[in-house]
Amino acid sequence: MRKVVVTGSLSFDHIMNLPSRFRDYIMPDKIHMLNVSFYARKMRRERGGTAGNISYTLGLLGQKPHLVAAAGSDFADYKKFLEANGVDCKEVRVFKSNLCSTGFCLTDQDDNQMWGFSGGAMDYNKLLSLGKFKLQKPFVVVSPSGTEGLSNFVSQCIKYKFDYMYDPAFYIPTLPETELKKGVTNCSILIGNDYEISLLKRRLELSMKDLLGKGRVVITTLGAKGSLIRQGRAVFRIPAARSRNTSDPTGAGDAYRAGFLTGYLRGLALDVCGKMGAVAAVYTVEKYGTTTHKFTRTEFRVRYKRNFGEDLNLYEKA
Repeated sequence: MRKVVVTGSLSFDHIMNLPSRFRDYIMPDKIHMLNVSFYARKMRRERGGTAGNISYTLGLLGQKPHLVAAAGSDFADYKKFLEANGVDCKEVRVFKSNLCSTGFCLTDQDDNQMWGFSGGAMDYNKLLSLGKFKLQKPFVVVSPSGTEGLSNFVSQCIKYKFDYMYDPAFYIPTLPETELKKGVTNCSILIGNDYEISLLKRRLELSMKDLLGKGRVVITTLGAKGSLIRQGRAVFRIPAARSRNTSDPTGAGDAYRAGFLTGYLRGLALDVCGKMGAVAAVYTVEKYGTTTHKFTRTEFRVRYKRNFGEDLNLYEKA
């Protein structure tokens, strides 16, 4: 099984749910002078961050991921939690003068979200090295970790000839254009939601055909509508897995990435990888928080078959 290294943020997320809709509060003709407050009935502080979320679900799926990220002085309990769930944290570097990243998320009844984010120790991702893995040729996940952190990990993947998934997400508008283009043109997999992929194409003046160059896989996540996976002329439309409830969509995209990669690194067909992503994502949607879901590999296989009517031949044992 190919080694996987996950880079990105480690944070504590404060997740709040609005019992109404953002549009009830915001007048489009007054958007230039926006000054609005929201009342949320529920708020929880949860472990999160892109690297933590992705690594956690990879661990549940038996991938034994290696986490490379900067953390703050408040990481100790989070570290124990990740290690207990199969994540290798030896390459996490703790900066004691800082706290882990902190996120504040407000989700309305239409699953629209507003985020506020403080980088904290994440800003030191620009100093971290992937050199330890240069002889092992792992697959690397380059997830959001600050503009300098993203650029650092992309440069190292290119230097060491590592295949990587590129996920610039909300840094698409702020990354220097040359750095953004370097990340896109050298990755094996490009992933983002519909808005992010559209913004990336506009910013770099690239077409979907351009993005699909060099045999690259391009994944567009579509929330409740599932996902689109493209490679060359092939297009796979993957429906979302059926949910028992819709407690909280936060972190579903990170779980999707973990599910997709588990199949991809084991050489499964792209449509199967996408379906695995869909099943992983739905577990997160059903729980409040981004690392509060839990499943066994047997449960995962059963749910896969219930949703897609086919066996998932992934593990010899549960």
